[in-house]
Formats: sequence, C-alpha cells, structure tokens
Amino acid sequence: MKKIFSAVIGLFLILSSQVNSAEKLSIEKQLVGIIGAISGTVKTETRELKAGDKIYLNETIYAAPGSGTQILLLDQSTFTVGEDSEVVMDTFIFDPETNDGKIVASVKQGSLKVISGLISKKNPDSLTVEVPEGTLGSRGTEFQTIVSKGKTDTLLIGPGKNNTLGMRPGAVLVGNNLGQTLLDNPYSMTSMTKGKAPGQAKKITKNQLKKFNKKMKALRVAKLSPYETKAERKQLRKSLKKELKALGFEKEEIKTIIKENIKKDKEKKVAIKAERAEKKKAQKAKAKAKKQKKKAKLDEGKKKGKKKKAKAKNKKGKKKKAKAEKKKGTKKKATKKKATKKKPAKKKKAVKKKPAKKKKKVVKKKPKKKKKIVKKKPKRKVVKKKRVVKKKRAAKKKKAKKKRRKKK
Repeated sequence: MKKIFSAVIGLFLILSSQVNSAEKLSIEKQLVGIIGAISGTVKTETRELKAGDKIYLNETIYAAPGSGTQILLLDQSTFTVGEDSEVVMDTFIFDPETNDGKIVASVKQGSLKVISGLISKKNPDSLTVEVPEGTLGSRGTEFQTIVSKGKTDTLLIGPGKNNTLGMRPGAVLVGNNLGQTLLDNPYSMTSMTKGKAPGQAKKITKNQLKKFNKKMKALRVAKLSPYETKAERKQLRKSLKKELKALGFEKEEIKTIIKENIKKDKEKKVAIKAERAEKKKAQKAKAKAKKQKKKAKLDEGKKKGKKKKAKAKNKKGKKKKAKAEKKKGTKKKATKKKATKKKPAKKKKAVKKKPAKKKKKVVKKKPKKKKKIVKKKPKRKVVKKKRVVKKKRAAKKKKAKKKRRKKK
C-alpha cells in the first residue's frame, strides 16, 4: 500500500503538470514538484516540509543530519535528497504536450540521487546537476552524487545497455573547464576536485557503495511513508482524488492510470532486479572461470615441477651409482696393487750419534837416556809420587764429565 501511495502522488504530479496553465501561479512561485516521502527534519528558507507539500522554483531544501526527502517532479523525475544536504531547483521548464523542457538543479553540499523522467527521455541532454567542481549531465538514467569539501563523487546506477524494458542506456557526463569523463557502465564512478579534470571512470568498491547508500539510509528506514496511522493515509488519498476530479478526470480513468503506472513501476523494479541478478551471475561465472584457470595453471605447474624433480632425482641417482661404481673399481684396483706390491721396508730412524769424546793427546815422553849405571848407594823407593799422579788424573776426569753434562 505504501508503494501505491507514492505512485498515486507521482500520478497527481503528472496530471497537475498537464493542467499547469490552469494553476495560474506567479513566476516567483512556479510549481516544480511535491514531497513524496520524508524522514527527520527537512526545511526550506521559510517553512518545515511534510509529505504532500509542494516545492517551488528557487526554493532551497535543507535536510538535517539523519534526515532525507524524496521530491516527485512534474515530468515524473525523482530527486532524492540525502542527509545533511542542501539542494536548489534553479531551472524547471516543462511542456506536458510535447515533453520538451529543461531541468537544472544545484547541489551545494550533501547527496542527491536522480531518476530522470519525461524531459530526459525526449532530450537526454536537458537535465543537468551543478556541483561546486563542475557539472553532471544526465542522459536518461539513474545516478547519485556526493558533494563534500573540495570533492564530488558521482556514481552511475543504471540502466545498462541490454535492459529488459528497452530503455535508453544510461550515461552521465561529468565535466568542468579542464576535461570530461563519461560514465556509461552501471556502478561505475568518478571523482572531481577543484582545479583538476575529472578522474577516469572505474568500478565502485564495496566500501564506496556503502558510503553512497549511507546518505540515503534515513529514507530507507522511513520506507517512503511518514504516516503512522491508516486514517491519515485515507485522508491524503481522499484529498488527492478530489483534486484529480477537479481537474476533470473520472473515477475509472483515474483507476486505470494508477494501475498502469503501478505496473510500470513494478516492471521497472523487476527489470532492475533481474539485471542486477544477471550481473551477479555473470560476475560469479567469471570469478569461477578465473579460479578454474588459476587451479589448472597451478596443477600444470605442480605436474611440471614433479616431473622436473623426478628427472633431477633420477639424474642424481645415476650420478651416485656411477660414483659408487667408480669408487668400487678404484678400491679393487688399489687392493690388487697392494697385493702385488710389497710393503716398502720401514726406514729406520737415523739416530744421531753422540760426538765421541775427544781423547787427550798422549804425549809420549821421550825415553830418557840411560844413564850410566853408577853404582850408588841404594835409595828408598818413591811410592808417594805415583799416588799423587793417580789422584790428579781422577780429578781431571771428574771435571771433564761435569763439563760434558753441562753442555748436554
């Protein structure tokens, strides 16, 4: 029922746009759209907004931290303002008969999510969003931008090239005076900083996607319905039906229009879900194929490695065997030689002989001349002299021995 309620509001905007001339509003209060859903505190310069309130040209919408709102424009475009944001609708021109027009919005800070409507379908270059670092040109698509200090991140959500509804493939042209970057693949993003050209388009990471979703968390919690009781919802529906009747539509026509739009919304959502599921399947299939290729390469590498190791082992074994055989052969030869050759006689150690003692030269005494024997008187025998000579010789020998010992 909540989804039906939001669809009814959207239809009311479409029908009210068809009789925009009947509303005779001044230029200062030109109607742009209506608040479809709100969460937390959302204000303009003069008032606090509630669901069902009208939004006029050049009104600045302030969403507090933890708050958010969804604006349904007259050409069926949807602007979702995230938390802690400041958004202004600068230009809104729409001809309901031809679907010609132009939309220019500016985001001073925070986040804005855009789903393009009839104007973008007729002319893809007619919806632009201005940011401090440059401009974002929508080409019939859904995208989101986050403006922070000195930096703007832009994410393309879809639809893709081969969508089931036959919708025009989505794209966003991000640019400034220094260059341009085209986002034409779903869930691709780019960043733009002051004084630099936009960065190249790249696939968004999980952490970056969480950052984008966090800005819209307040509205997801609200579930696009701020009303607590059924009675309030009924009153709002009654007031919408009265306004539609006043515009000249009958009950049956209103019901058929509502049903058709609800079907279209459901089909769009189903198609988007199917696209996402197909993408996930394709990504999983690619990941599996990559894993299988890696495994095959690893297996091949392991097989090659095993073969190399086996060859190396065989070579080593052969070398070892050859060495062992050589050693055996050399040993046998050595044993044969040993058997034939006699052992060489051991050389006796040359013992140095001690130097022989120098013998004293014996001076032969000249034989005394025989004296003529003159018979004299017999003298006593000299015994004492012989003893003295022997003692002297013994003493000399002792001295010589002592000297030899000292020399040794």
